[in-house]
Amino acid sequence: MKLGIRAQTEEIERQILHPGAARSSESRGRTRPEKEGEIRTCFQRDRDRIIHSKSFRRLKHKTQVFLAPKGDHYRTRLTHVLEVSQIARTISRALRLNEDLTEAIALAHDLGHTPFGHAGEAVLREIHPGGFEHFEQSLRVVDVLERDGKGLNLTFEVKDGIVKHSKGKKNIIPKGPDETACTLEGQVVRVSDSIAYLNHDLDDALRAQVIKKSEIPPEATRVLGESYSARIDTMVKDVIHETLRDESLPGLRMSQKLIGSIEALRRFLYLRVYENDITKGEFKKAKKILGDLYQYYLEHADEFFKGNPALKGEQPHQAVCDFIAGMTDRFALATYEKLFMPRQWTVY
Repeated sequence: MKLGIRAQTEEIERQILHPGAARSSESRGRTRPEKEGEIRTCFQRDRDRIIHSKSFRRLKHKTQVFLAPKGDHYRTRLTHVLEVSQIARTISRALRLNEDLTEAIALAHDLGHTPFGHAGEAVLREIHPGGFEHFEQSLRVVDVLERDGKGLNLTFEVKDGIVKHSKGKKNIIPKGPDETACTLEGQVVRVSDSIAYLNHDLDDALRAQVIKKSEIPPEATRVLGESYSARIDTMVKDVIHETLRDESLPGLRMSQKLIGSIEALRRFLYLRVYENDITKGEFKKAKKILGDLYQYYLEHADEFFKGNPALKGEQPHQAVCDFIAGMTDRFALATYEKLFMPRQWTVY
C-alpha cells in the first residue's frame, strides 16, 4: 500500500535522523487529541500554527534591547526569533536532529515576552502577585491565550522546549535536569538563543554607539573572532564538533575554551549594555508606563473586561498581566498617552 505524504515524511525521519532525535511519529501528543494531518507532521503543523498566530506577528514591534527603536536595522523580538531559528536549524541539521521541531520551538520561545524587553518583564515580575517569567508566559500564550482562549494545542515536545529555553545569567549548557529540555532539539534552541542574542545585541550596541569595537574584551574576540559573522560561525561549529565527540549524543556540549569566552562577552554586555546608566534610565520610564497601565486596568476592571471579552473568565490580576504582556512597545506608548496625557485641543 502506498504511503500518504505525512507517512512518507515520518518514514524518512525514521531512516535518516539520529537515534536520539525526536521523531514526529513518536510525539507524546497534544493536550487535546487531534486527527493527524494528511500532508504535515505534527511538528510541522505546530510550526505553522505559531507563524500564523497573532502573538507571533506582534513580535515585530516588541523590543529586543533598545526600547522602541526608530532605526531600520535594530533587532526586534521578531528578528531575534528568526535568527535563533536559523542558527538552531543549522545545528540540528548537522547533528541529524528534527529540524521541524527545532524550528517550532525557536519561533515560539519568546511569544510571551513583554513590551520594552526585559525591562517590561522585570516590571510585571515585581507588580504581578504571581510573579512573571517570559518563558512561562510563552507557554500560557500557546496553551490558553491564542485563538480567543482556545490556545494552539501544541505538542508536548514543543511546549517543553519553550519552557526550558531561558537561562538569564545561568549556564548556557544546563547542568540540572530541571533546566534541560527533554529533546535534543529543545537543547539546541537554548544554546542557539544565546548565540543569537550575544552576537546581535553586541552588533546593535555598536550601531547605537553605546560601546566601541575596541572595548570588546580581547579574551572574547581572540577566541570567537573579530566580526559578527565570524563569532557566530565559531560558536556554531564548536557546538556541533564538541557534541559529535560522543556519537550517541547524550546532550549538547561546548568546549571550555569557548564557554569562557562567551561568559566574558556576556559579562561585558550586562555591564556596558543591559545595565548601563542610559539603559537603566529608559527602563525607569518603561516601569512607569507599564506600572500605571497595570494599576489603571485593575481600578477599571469593568471597562477592561468589556473591551477584552476573551479574558473575562480570568482573575483581574491575571487578565491585566496577560493583556499588558501581549502589548507591543508602540501600543503601550499609545495607550499610555490616551489614558494619561492631556488631549490637544485646536481652536479655530
